[in-house]
This record gives sequence, structure tokens and C-alpha cells, in this order.
Amino acid sequence: MPLDKILLQSLTSSVRRFVDERLIPEEMRVSRADAIPEATVEEMRRLGLFGLSVPEVYGGLGLSMEEEVSVMLELGRASPAFRSLIATNVGIGSQGIVIDGTEEQKQRFLPPIASGEIIASFALTEPEVGSDAASVRTTARREGDVYYLKGTKRFITNAPRAGLFTVMARTDPSKPGASGVSAFIVEAGSPGLSIGKPEHKMGQQGSHVADVIFDDCPVPAANLIGGVEGRGFRTAMKVLDRGRVGIAAACVGFAERILDEMVAYAASRRQFGSPIAEFQLVQAMVADSRTEAYAARCMVLETARAKDGGLNIGTEASCCKLFASEMVGRVADRNVQIHGGSGYISDYAAERHYRDVRLYRIYEGTSEIQRLKIGRDTVRAANVS
Repeated sequence: MPLDKILLQSLTSSVRRFVDERLIPEEMRVSRADAIPEATVEEMRRLGLFGLSVPEVYGGLGLSMEEEVSVMLELGRASPAFRSLIATNVGIGSQGIVIDGTEEQKQRFLPPIASGEIIASFALTEPEVGSDAASVRTTARREGDVYYLKGTKRFITNAPRAGLFTVMARTDPSKPGASGVSAFIVEAGSPGLSIGKPEHKMGQQGSHVADVIFDDCPVPAANLIGGVEGRGFRTAMKVLDRGRVGIAAACVGFAERILDEMVAYAASRRQFGSPIAEFQLVQAMVADSRTEAYAARCMVLETARAKDGGLNIGTEASCCKLFASEMVGRVADRNVQIHGGSGYISDYAAERHYRDVRLYRIYEGTSEIQRLKIGRDTVRAANVS
């Protein structure tokens, strides 16, 4: 049930204050330490940020897509590392259970996910399977009431601190495509499950990714999401549709933050006796940034409303993710340009923002995959009509 407008405004205002007063001041320290302080994580738990999209009956806030986007527009203003910590619980890590899980699975796993007691993670990508998600090679061999998972997942966000993983594995080797893939809930600490060394990344320090290795890892048949084999790929695609809208919202929030900093710097920096904000070529970069951020905001909100209205938003979600992730990259690039030499120095946030946003164009479907999907879907729709 949607939140009352006053309650939603209260929530978004609280998140905005939290971002301004607690998260943004922590960004440099988090980046240098490559870690988010536990006290900050606990504050995020108390705000309910880990359970935004989990239904109220299972301990979450049960936000609609538009409400979730409204929160992400605010939270996204902070370093992407903070959003990344909660994003797997709000999106890809939990939504497979929310959308397709059995009632028993929901009752068991969703409450600790919503409270942040457990960090959920999403394990789809493999060393030789990234964009071609239907070609999963990790296998799940059933023996009685137990599946044994074998394979490696790569670049898994939050893997080092995850309490459970939503894992895509092939249950039917005779079906090489999507129909042979199933989804499993695998708890951390299971025998045969190990976590690789965290990767050193270009940006988003404080958000950790690592390999997840399954060596005949036993998983109870009761942890097969939905209790039916062969539906894992469809579950993954539904989860990613929602996740892409959330990522797009975070891109918009961060672009708006960068725009504010861009304008503030331009107003204070003087050249040729005047603030550079008065120069037309600088104003052109500001104008392009504001226009693109506004367009992305409108796209995200419209798509979220369509999702809440029961429409299939697969194509629109890809449009949002493509445009918003490319847009925030351009805004971050212009910000460095306006800062000049200072924009290339790590003492200024512009350099960190530039590195941090680069990942948005890669995970949960690269820009190239979004273009392929949008083009294919559009052509198919035209042929049907």
C-alpha cells in the first residue's frame, strides 16, 4: 500500500539530511580506507534503508517503485559506495525472493534482509558469462533433497560481507539456454562456498566485490526459489528490470549533486577578473548537464509510475539505465573540465566522482546490452503491430 504523501516527504527529507550531514562528510575517509564505518551502517539500518522494497508484512517499508525512486534520488546524492551497500538488499539480492519466492522462503529470509541483519547478494556473472546471462555454467546437481552447486561467480557486489546469495545455476545441462537455469538461495558459511580476495577497483571504494566459488556446495531443495526448476533466468530478468530503474534514479541524484558542486566552483573560481560562471562556454556545460539530468529524472519517475500501474517496463527500464548512466558520466566529465587542473587532483571531489560513476555504465547490464535490448524490443513491437 503506497505511503501517505506526508510520510513519504518525511522519509525523503530524513534521507536527504542523513546524506548531507552524515554521508557526504564521510566520503573522503571511506574512499581512503575502502570501508564504510560500522556506525554509519547501523544508522542506515535504523533509517530502514535496507528494507525499502521488502513488503511490510516481512518487516520492510514496502515502498512502491515511485516511492523507492524518490528515496534513491536523495540517497544517490552521496558516494555510490553507500547506495551499493543497501542496493543488493533493496534490489537484486532480495527481489528474486520477493517476486518469485515461496511463502516459506519469504518468511524465513526477508525479515533479516529488511532489517539489514543480513546483506543479500546477487550472483549471476561468471568468468566467461557476463552480458550473455543465459549461458550460465555454474551447475546445480540434485541428489535427493539437496542440490550441489559447482562453479565460480565473478565481480559479485557485497560478496565479502553477504549473509546470503541469490545464485543462478544450471539445473538441466541438456538445455543450453535460459530454460535450463534455476535460482537458489545460498547462505554464507555453507560447506563448499568460499569468497575470493576483494578486487581493487577504479572507483567506488568502500563497496567491495569478489569472486564467489562453489565447490559441490550443498543447498537444500527448499532453497530453490519458487520451488520450480528452469525459472531462474526469468526471475533474474524481472529483478534486473526493477534494479535498472533504481540505478537510474541513483545516477540522477548523483548528477544533480555534481551539478550543484560544479556551479558553486564556477561561481567562486575567477579568471580574467571574473567568475568563470559568467563565461558562456562554462554556462553551456552547466546548461547541458542540467537539461540531461532533468530529462533522466522525468524518465525515471515516469517509468516507476508505469511499473506501479502494472505495466511491463522491461524496455523502458533499459532506456532509463542507458540514458541515466551515460548522462551522469558526461556530467562528471564536464565537472572535471570546469575545475580545470584542480579537477584532476584527488584533493577535490571532482576526480573521485569521475571515477565512481564509470561503473554505472557497466553493471546490471552494460550500455551496449541496453541498446541491443531496446532495439530488439522496439523492432519486435513494430512487427507485432
